[in-house]
Amino acid sequence: MTEPASLQSVLEQLAEAEKQRAEPRLTSRQRRARTVARLAAVQALYQMELAGEGVETVITEFSNHRFDADIEGEPLAEADESWFAEIVRGVVGAQRDIDGAIRARLASNWRLERLDSTLRALLRAGAWELRARQEVPREIVIDEYVELAKAFFDDAEAKFVNAALDGVARDARAS
Repeated sequence: MTEPASLQSVLEQLAEAEKQRAEPRLTSRQRRARTVARLAAVQALYQMELAGEGVETVITEFSNHRFDADIEGEPLAEADESWFAEIVRGVVGAQRDIDGAIRARLASNWRLERLDSTLRALLRAGAWELRARQEVPREIVIDEYVELAKAFFDDAEAKFVNAALDGVARDARAS
């Protein structure tokens, strides 16, 4: 894992990647709000795993303190809070199935528990979205989480996220 990027640089990287694709039926402001919600969901899932906090506690914390506050000088107020909460609750509620879907796409000698916590959070959020939000194009979901992976990791991990989520998508959706 590389040194974590600043929130500002992560948001800039995601905004640049967003220019390359567009989620249908959404304005650019709505797409941006979903991107920020996905980033926050990964952060929340990571926090839950490390601190052992419950889903509603973390969602409330983000709603009350993070979305209306500056983090590294960048407000998260533009996040789609309902999308964020849906991802976090969805991952927690279906974690056994989601983990099974991810495990099915790992090499036989890899265990999900061996992966970095941030990488697990990325994969879980992406897998949940691919499985539960079929109206969102698979390319959008995969691209968003690959770009998030690039913000936290080297290229190898981003490629790993791409391959794993592509496999989950093939299992969950018709091409």
